[in-house]
Amino acid sequence: MLKTSPAGPATTQRSGRPRRKLPGTQTVAATLSAVLSMAAYCLATAVHGTYPFGSRSRAVNDLGNQFVPFHAHLWDLLRGNTSSDLVFNWSSGFGVPFLGDFFTYLMNPFSWIVGFFPRDQVELPVFLVTLLSVGLAAFLMTVLLGRLRPGSPWLRALLSVGYAVSAWMISDGFSDPMWMWGLAAFPLLGIASDWCLRGRHWILATLLVFASWAGNFYIAAMATIGMGLVFAVRLVLEDTPARQRLNALARAAAMTATGIALAAPVLTVGLKASKLSQPAPDATYAGPPDATDYLAHLLPGGLLAPAPQVSVGILPLLLVLTLPFVRRVPAKERIAWCVLLVLVALSYIWTPTILLWHGLAMPNGSPYRASIALTAMLVIVAWMALARRPRPRELLYGAAVTAVVVALGARSLYMARATWILTIGGGLLVLVLLLLLHRHRGERGPRAALTGVLACTVFLSTAYTVFSVTVIRDSSAWWSPKRTLDAHSRAAHDAVRAHDDWPATRSDPGPHEFANNDPLLLGGEGGSYYSSYVPAKTAATLHGLGAGWYIQGRHTLSFTDPVGRAIMGVSSYLDWAKNTDGFTRKTVAAPPVVTLRPGTATDAHTHDASLFARQERVLGSSVYDVPALIPAGGPAPATRPGGDWHLSGNATGDKWTTFSARCTPGTQAFWYAPWYAGSIQALGSTSEQHGRATMTSNTLLPLGTVPAGGTFTVALGTHKVQDIPKFPVGCLDRGKLGAAVQKLKATAPLEVTAGGHSIAATFRKGTTGTAVISTPAVTGWQCSVDGGAARAPATLGGLMAVSLGDGGSRVSCSYGTPGLKPGLLASGLALVALLAVGAGGVIRTRSSRRSSTTSPHGKH
Repeated sequence: MLKTSPAGPATTQRSGRPRRKLPGTQTVAATLSAVLSMAAYCLATAVHGTYPFGSRSRAVNDLGNQFVPFHAHLWDLLRGNTSSDLVFNWSSGFGVPFLGDFFTYLMNPFSWIVGFFPRDQVELPVFLVTLLSVGLAAFLMTVLLGRLRPGSPWLRALLSVGYAVSAWMISDGFSDPMWMWGLAAFPLLGIASDWCLRGRHWILATLLVFASWAGNFYIAAMATIGMGLVFAVRLVLEDTPARQRLNALARAAAMTATGIALAAPVLTVGLKASKLSQPAPDATYAGPPDATDYLAHLLPGGLLAPAPQVSVGILPLLLVLTLPFVRRVPAKERIAWCVLLVLVALSYIWTPTILLWHGLAMPNGSPYRASIALTAMLVIVAWMALARRPRPRELLYGAAVTAVVVALGARSLYMARATWILTIGGGLLVLVLLLLLHRHRGERGPRAALTGVLACTVFLSTAYTVFSVTVIRDSSAWWSPKRTLDAHSRAAHDAVRAHDDWPATRSDPGPHEFANNDPLLLGGEGGSYYSSYVPAKTAATLHGLGAGWYIQGRHTLSFTDPVGRAIMGVSSYLDWAKNTDGFTRKTVAAPPVVTLRPGTATDAHTHDASLFARQERVLGSSVYDVPALIPAGGPAPATRPGGDWHLSGNATGDKWTTFSARCTPGTQAFWYAPWYAGSIQALGSTSEQHGRATMTSNTLLPLGTVPAGGTFTVALGTHKVQDIPKFPVGCLDRGKLGAAVQKLKATAPLEVTAGGHSIAATFRKGTTGTAVISTPAVTGWQCSVDGGAARAPATLGGLMAVSLGDGGSRVSCSYGTPGLKPGLLASGLALVALLAVGAGGVIRTRSSRRSSTTSPHGKH
């Protein structure tokens, strides 16, 4: 007869020792789960023809191509193929901090395999990050289930497939390689909490917490909450004295705190970078989904209806719905697990708890990212039912409840053709196999055969689920991944690198775009940068000088005008072209990255009447005519108190709001209205702009060459009520710009050098004025003159400006990551605590051995 406890393994009455499967069997079963999960995912992508098994949807692993470029940059860092380092990224945004990006996007350990592949095949290791994370998650979940309850390792391996390739993974997680580490974090934290419950391996458990949080703290926080709730249920169900349970709780709390403290630099750097970043667009919760949609999301194969993605396959679902009827499970345990599932499910649709799951910030995008926690809990509860070998009647009751769920969700938009096939066909097959397994429970041969058939069923149904969701997603209008690495982007990479002479000048891979982070993908030093950590000062600086942005400044763009490029020292850039590659490389005369301005040139006590005036002030020369616009026809604009023009938005047919302007003949007219949405007609051409305050900012738009008479008109066709600047037109004199560039070259430093996170310039001895470094002055920079005291630089147009005082010859600037020092301090203290616990354990062990040796009963 077996004695069992909710927390412990089965024990025999005769020996009291755990009756476990052989360790080799456990490992093989866990490995089988990993193989089945990865193979099912690969089969689905191969049948659909997605990368790397086909040419369709090459960017399937990186929604919007944000992360393939990051991995390309990691390749450069690993191979020493870049001027940047882990601290600072010279390639993007004309110079931005990088450690926060590294901790957030590249700390999944599987990301580091990128160094073993050729750079032009970096998409493959990004795919492998997802694939290997799936396999590890399945392996670890199989191990965890065995620690929660003894039973067939083969059956729990099949349940783990449902967790590793859950609806969350194929809908929310797959496109973010760093989140995929969160799949491993849940079972890692579960194993760690199990050790705390048993009073074992505290140091190793702490290291598992550290690994979870270091790999990706965002999902690890959700995993900590989720597995903390599972641990709380297990504590309640433990048949041990209250004091023993309190000790286990204290061990778990200390383990969690110490493990998180070990990973403190990841947190402190990330949190500080987030605080200094450009604010995200406001996100609000639209309200809970329809109950039928939510219930339908328990079923596999669908995608479209907005609700938490919680499906883990038909096998775990059937068992979860069977649990309330399994009499071998004590009523208290059944109630506890069911209450946990219901409360967690409800927590995803109530704003306060949504905020709690997501670090007190409503996500931009899906508000249901934390649904990964419920997928883990569903598989755990399914195992609690399956490990008790539910009887046929109990399974039939569970099947009846499953049928009710199907009936209630039948009208949901979520229900796809695959959902019906997987639920009805797959559900009946799974039910029959479970009934036969119960019938042949004492017969080894039939059970092995039936388990094999069940494994094939889980494998094929998982692959079909992934295939169905991928087909639905690829047919959706919102899913339009760009190309990243192909022959055209490789040609662009070669073109950028061939003309890169950093730190003298910059080679900008923009304004042409292959991906959302072209400077990371192609090399060079450009303005494009897409990250949650775009510094607010970077976004404001580039926007203030005329560069565009998306997502309220969280995706900055390169300059498209000659003056902006001159200010940033861009001597080579890629532009759009109608040719085979889709781009053309252009070279222009450019001043160096570090230049000199006379006197004290800073932003203090300045007010610029227009963007063109600001560019001139930063450049140090007058190069524009800035005409006053005169209404000349169409719907009359109004004038705002500050002088901006107010458009009524009632343009119809050929009756557009028209202005006249006058500039020097032969100059090049530019238009700048950052938030304008509509058509612009001027100098024989018509263009469209799609600005939207404050989400999408336009860059400068070239209108054409001013005619011989000097007078021209600008007509605006828009149906949107909006404002435009008082001076939206500037006419550039190319001759004056060339003279300004030559002037900056003439007073340039003798030498400019740059390290991974430093830059220095050497001038002639006794030089006076202000050294301007064409990099946004983000928090963390410290500069000194001739080895003097280091201090934060002043700014000129948001760029770094360092006064040489009465005369200096060398300016040196170095960047230090905000938040790193307190993180390292906390991590060091945690390491000391961990070593102290380890040393204490060694001392206690030696003392107990010594006392046992000296005691009368210990002598031989």
